[in-house]
Amino acid sequence: MATITLAAVGDLLMRGVIIESARRTNRAGKNEGYAFGPIFAKAAPYLKRPDVTIGNLETTLSGKRWFEQGAGKRYKYERVSRFGNPMFNCPDELALTLKRIGFDVLTTANNHCMDGGTAGLKRTLGVLDRYGLRHTGTARSPEESRRLLIVRAKGIKLGILAYTYGTNSLPVPEPWLVNGIKPNQIIADMKRLKARTDAIIVCMHFGQEYKRIPNDRQRSLVRLLLEHGANAVIGAHPHVIQPVVKSRTKDNYGQVRTRVAAYSLGNFVSDRLYGNALTIRGMILTLTIRKDRSGKTDITGVHVRRTIVKQTMRNGRPVFRIVPQ
Repeated sequence: MATITLAAVGDLLMRGVIIESARRTNRAGKNEGYAFGPIFAKAAPYLKRPDVTIGNLETTLSGKRWFEQGAGKRYKYERVSRFGNPMFNCPDELALTLKRIGFDVLTTANNHCMDGGTAGLKRTLGVLDRYGLRHTGTARSPEESRRLLIVRAKGIKLGILAYTYGTNSLPVPEPWLVNGIKPNQIIADMKRLKARTDAIIVCMHFGQEYKRIPNDRQRSLVRLLLEHGANAVIGAHPHVIQPVVKSRTKDNYGQVRTRVAAYSLGNFVSDRLYGNALTIRGMILTLTIRKDRSGKTDITGVHVRRTIVKQTMRNGRPVFRIVPQ
């Protein structure tokens, strides 16, 4: 018998203004790096306590060259693509901070994962590897794309998958770089995991931005994934909170389990997008997962803690803090 807790948060949306707020300079005004820790400090206990903690990395770690190309913009960490969409990059210090505050796994399949091109995508995964953060959703090679993420905790094996609806029209030169939402492929991946894991968590980057109610496409995909054995489906992308639904259902394998659909966990870190106060709100979803002596694994507890990103001013500069509620 074993019991673990798994926590998940929504988008880690590192906008330029947030990155700039973490920049540290000496008396001469020279940049001395970035201190992201204070942004997350109040939330860290809720991320460290669970056995496994997952977040969606809604930025890239594309390196200084990308920054230099952005010179002359309001924020050199954020640019606009030729399609009119924002493009994100963040200093590598973010990865070290995320590891220190309790994250174990980052999902990288989202509409911003190609913001730094193929080189930026690959570099991002290299930085995550350097700091011991496991990842799923994008890949550096066909071989890596075929490897499925299995996380072990206290004798329980979790299979974690991640997929995105698209990449903001930015080209994906090779199909294996990014896990797109292709239902047949997702079902095939879940089937491969079924015999090797005790529970399956599917992270989906889907839905319509700023809508508080899941659309028909989201509902249809969630229903399909639960029918094919997912224990939980965790959503991101709308940038606002959508419902968390718990049900007791039988899947196509004949297994009756408690299943959780979190359609959108909102933004874990962000500023107000287009002045929308709902975009600074998120949730820490914590699932208790138990494996009994017979090997049956099920979700036995679901807990939601709301969060808000509070912004103040200090010495003429914005200060951002994630505050659990």
